[in-house]
Amino acid sequence: MTDPRLAKLARVLVRHCVGVKPGQTVRIAGDVVGLPLLELIHEEVVRAGGHPLVRMSSQNMQDAFLELAGEDQLRHLPGLALEEVEAIDASIGLWADVNTKAQSQADPQRQATVSAARSPLSERFLKRAAAGDLRWCGTQFPTNAAAQDAEMSLRAYADFVFTAGHLDAADPAAEWERISKRQQQVVDYLDGKEQLHFEAPNGTDLAVDVAGNTWINCDGHENFPDGEVFTGPNLRAGGDSPAPGGVAGVVRYSFPAVHGGREVHGIELTFEGGRVVDAKAEKNLGFLLAMLDQDEGARRLGEIAIGTNYQITRYTKNTLFDEKIGGTFHAAVGAGYPETGNANKSGLHWDMVCDLRESAPGAADGGRITADGELFHEHGRFVGPLAGVFGAA
Repeated sequence: MTDPRLAKLARVLVRHCVGVKPGQTVRIAGDVVGLPLLELIHEEVVRAGGHPLVRMSSQNMQDAFLELAGEDQLRHLPGLALEEVEAIDASIGLWADVNTKAQSQADPQRQATVSAARSPLSERFLKRAAAGDLRWCGTQFPTNAAAQDAEMSLRAYADFVFTAGHLDAADPAAEWERISKRQQQVVDYLDGKEQLHFEAPNGTDLAVDVAGNTWINCDGHENFPDGEVFTGPNLRAGGDSPAPGGVAGVVRYSFPAVHGGREVHGIELTFEGGRVVDAKAEKNLGFLLAMLDQDEGARRLGEIAIGTNYQITRYTKNTLFDEKIGGTFHAAVGAGYPETGNANKSGLHWDMVCDLRESAPGAADGGRITADGELFHEHGRFVGPLAGVFGAA
């Protein structure tokens, strides 16, 4: 597709999101279908004085590898891939699926093997990012496949994508600076809090110990569009905590969770001692269990977050947008982000979303979040000490 907003997006990604500086090596990666945006990003990197390193692949390559590779190939991690993670200063990645269901029939054990084998890459990537040595951002290139998942035309989906990123504003970067200030109020309130409690009419009753961990303001520098605040559970929490091991209780996710080309519906996870001890699903339970059993860290939570992008109001089967829906929270099983204080390691990082809005499917009333016993989020809006931060309830 050719859309003048793509050039605007490329500038925001290079100048605002990763802030490319002269002499930096910038990896630009994505499916060949996203070539129009890849080319524009490449031009912006060059204009900024950076050294572009382009990595293009295709859905067919990924599918062929999962189908044809032997066990040794599935477990292989090229040394050059690790060297590349060490060498780059910034990374910009595109999601541009031609067929979002291409891997829905792949063997989940093979998918888990590949994920586990590549975990050292993600671990080193996240460690460098946490230390400030590596800037990164991922974004969506509008495709027919993504539009079909969202039940929209390509034109309507492109409008949705660009509106979610405030690319309709005269100065998108300035708009994200304003959003950053609003989100920082939430971060400042939550920093120093020890216990969070999430409740929803669907039966979610989840306690999360966040004592000593750091909240992060996601304002367009790592995901684009963005709009969330997050931290990680305190894995050190002892028996005197309402959530030993960091997490206790039950969470029932409101939307199908999408991973590896599969949709898992009706997920319910029960946590004890910080680990998933029981997992249920109405569809694709076997795949869910295979992902949770791929390594030691996959049954722990690496992230707990609150969505703050009120430009995004609907579920689209795309985690980049769904986890940001204003009025929701999400939790990721698997790898944590070291900058939060959560050092959980895993080849998995799978975000799943719970709706707290009054309009949530099947909800007679909205959900609520308390911090150290104080109500600050109800029916999908910030209340109490944070009332009005993102507009009236």
